[in-house]
Amino acid sequence: MATQRIYLWDLPTRLFHWLLLAAFVAAFITGQVGGNLIVWHGRLGVLILALVVFRLVWGLIGSTYARFSQFVAGPGAIARYLRGQWQGIGHNPLGALSVMALLALIATQVGTGLFANDDIAFTGPLYALVDAELSNRLTGVHKFLSDVLLGLVGLHVLAVAYYRRIKKHDLLTPMVTGWKNDAPAHSRSAQGGGIVAFATAALVAGAVAWAVGSGWLGHTFAPPPPPPAATETPSW
Repeated sequence: MATQRIYLWDLPTRLFHWLLLAAFVAAFITGQVGGNLIVWHGRLGVLILALVVFRLVWGLIGSTYARFSQFVAGPGAIARYLRGQWQGIGHNPLGALSVMALLALIATQVGTGLFANDDIAFTGPLYALVDAELSNRLTGVHKFLSDVLLGLVGLHVLAVAYYRRIKKHDLLTPMVTGWKNDAPAHSRSAQGGGIVAFATAALVAGAVAWAVGSGWLGHTFAPPPPPPAATETPSW
């Protein structure tokens, strides 16, 4: 089959992908280590929230192959893909399910973290909106989902390797360079998603992150106060 080189993944999509990966790994490590790093765990959570919001907006107004309308498909498309009858580019119907599942789980993970606590001094920015019992439950969900997401990230890496070695489809290079060298001859390069769309998505993401993160201003990022000094009991 004749192929051609097309522009597949725009720069904002690629930046989102790699920034999300780096932020997730850093958040997982800081969450496991705890201690003073728990502050950075919280900050990274707000960053991840901003990235997810950006991607959701970008999925509506971004370039061709970044839009949800282009790759989110129903059961029929998934069945055709499993039978080897799917001829599109970008996220295949099965990969689209993976993308949406990851976004949903990450959003849930971040959402629970906003109300979580570490049983010591750190609390999420929206902790005051719930009672202690609900916060503890959400903290448990938050910790559980971190392991689930770690497993899904591992499966994602294995899927990329499988497509590269077994199916001879290079999914990694286009996500680095933006260009796909072996697209079907009838394919077209991505269109749309210009500077106005990017600025809109970035402003929405920044506004959400600021609105949430402002709950920490002035107190949560500061270290806990030292215990009061012991006073000597008068002998009389």
